[in-house]
Amino acid sequence: MDQDTQVHESRQHDTRLGFFGEEGRSSASSWDAEKSASDGLEPDVNVLSNYSEAQVRTMGRNYAFKYGMDPDLFSKAAAVARRPSFFNSMEFLSDDEKESLFEEAEHPWRLSGQLYWLIVMASMGAAVQGMDETVINGAQLQYPSYFGIAEDTERNTWLIGLINSAPYLCCSTISCWMSDWLNERLSRRGTIFWTCFVSAITCIWSGLTNNWWHLFISRFFLGFGIGPKSSTIPVYSSECAPPKIRGSLVMMWQVWTAFGIMFGYVMSLAFYRVPSHSIHKGLGWRLMLGSAALPAILVMLQVWFCPESPRWLMGKGRHREAFEAYSRIRKSPLQAARDTFYTHVLLLEESSYEVPFWTKVKEIFTVRRNRNGVVGAWVVMFMQQFCGINVIAYYSSSIFKESGFSERDALLASWGYGMINWVFALPAFFSIDRFGRRTLLLFSFPLMSVFLLLAGFAFWIPDEKARVGVIALGIYLFTIVYASSEGPVPFTYSAECAALYVRDVTMSFATATCWFFNFILSLTWPSLLKAFSPQGAFGWYAAWNMVGFLLVLWLLPETKGLALEELDDVFDVPSYKHAAYQTRHLANWVQRTVLRRDIPKIEPLYRQQRVAVHNQEWVEMKHEGEHIE
Repeated sequence: MDQDTQVHESRQHDTRLGFFGEEGRSSASSWDAEKSASDGLEPDVNVLSNYSEAQVRTMGRNYAFKYGMDPDLFSKAAAVARRPSFFNSMEFLSDDEKESLFEEAEHPWRLSGQLYWLIVMASMGAAVQGMDETVINGAQLQYPSYFGIAEDTERNTWLIGLINSAPYLCCSTISCWMSDWLNERLSRRGTIFWTCFVSAITCIWSGLTNNWWHLFISRFFLGFGIGPKSSTIPVYSSECAPPKIRGSLVMMWQVWTAFGIMFGYVMSLAFYRVPSHSIHKGLGWRLMLGSAALPAILVMLQVWFCPESPRWLMGKGRHREAFEAYSRIRKSPLQAARDTFYTHVLLLEESSYEVPFWTKVKEIFTVRRNRNGVVGAWVVMFMQQFCGINVIAYYSSSIFKESGFSERDALLASWGYGMINWVFALPAFFSIDRFGRRTLLLFSFPLMSVFLLLAGFAFWIPDEKARVGVIALGIYLFTIVYASSEGPVPFTYSAECAALYVRDVTMSFATATCWFFNFILSLTWPSLLKAFSPQGAFGWYAAWNMVGFLLVLWLLPETKGLALEELDDVFDVPSYKHAAYQTRHLANWVQRTVLRRDIPKIEPLYRQQRVAVHNQEWVEMKHEGEHIE
């Protein structure tokens, strides 16, 4: 449901022309039509476009009567839901109602206080995720010696990797696949609460362990907090957000996960010099692991003050409660009624897909449209791990120590990595919708490969000061590129690429893919580092970044700004045809841009892109003719 609403963001046109006055009302339709032609889109096309205004107003009134709500309000709301950009011409709306819709269109970040509260809670939930992932970074400088696995043997190397990767083994094999079941029974808020509870308890448990296998078990159970939470919070945010900023709020997950990663390094630094105080097997590393419980507890205290997801409430038949929830997170009753009614309509559309779970699993691979979407989600999730970022996230302190840093300086350098990862995630707010998911990745993978090679080859520099400086530079440059590209893209892309009826299964598959390869990377890095040396280990992941470039080039269609029906067309193109076209397109781009040859662009692959190009040419010709005249 949330994506059905999201795909109509591109339909929400600028409503500044003619907000007040008869001249403005008469010009709104013609302006929107011309704007739509230049975009290659039909104005305000959605699932209600098949009905007349009178019909949808009747539908809204009947819906309100059925569930004991205001029929006049829902009658108007249904008409607005049908044609969101044309509210100026709706004489039955009051000036205050029009002004609220105008402000929503022009100033989408002027939100209700309740929605800001929800954003803060969701952001803190993402920070829980980041801290859960990285407090082990500093702790592993100490716990191996206490548990008798510090000696550089093959067995100990694999044990350290197993302990560090334990949560992701749980996520990929068990907990991610529980997300739908938990959300169905516990609600969005309930799932967030209990997964944060599990995170808090297991973090404290990790700090109380007394041998390596006990620590492994506690971290394995931490996966029950990480997996479902990583699926639920982005969905919860998207279901509560207004359409115009839904993409940005989904992006908040990555931004504040990066903040949590950084804050995990802060905790490692804070407790690094804590003496044992007669605590068995040390105190510092125990405090590092236990500190990740703090943001989880804060989320638990906040989440019940936030409204429940309106979509979840409607799925349970609680429509009046859904309207009340929307009323808390929208700035006017009309907006709340509009979103309640439109959500109801989309749920009716969704109910037409009464497909059993295992049939959905089968069809994500056997139906070409679904299969291409799943392959795209797999590519971005796989490469989020095999680009090498979490090697640095989990082992940066060990890497910096290997390069010649002291333990304290290694932790400081790791904190610098975390800060860069957070700060440079912020520009993704603007770049992901401006440049597109595919374009960001095609530019970033070669750069990340070069910077990993820079960091790896720097281990051959004989001078220690120069060596540590170049290694840190390579890692930081790599992180800057990652944070603005492959960091934010995977969860956003995976939520967009799935067809309606297999969306939940596709997201479970995508999330499990992410955590499975996270587990593989975390498990194998210590042994890889020992077998290949730092130069070879960094070179290994540099090579995978070039593989990622080719995977994106051949297998990843662009999803930016496309509606659901347009995505169906895009993902229904055979993979071999898409790969062949993109190879020709790259060769054409190199000849035109790099070699400066005067050759024409090749014809766009997708129908709606060809329509947009031809419409744009028509508009330009029309304007040129008017100028000449």
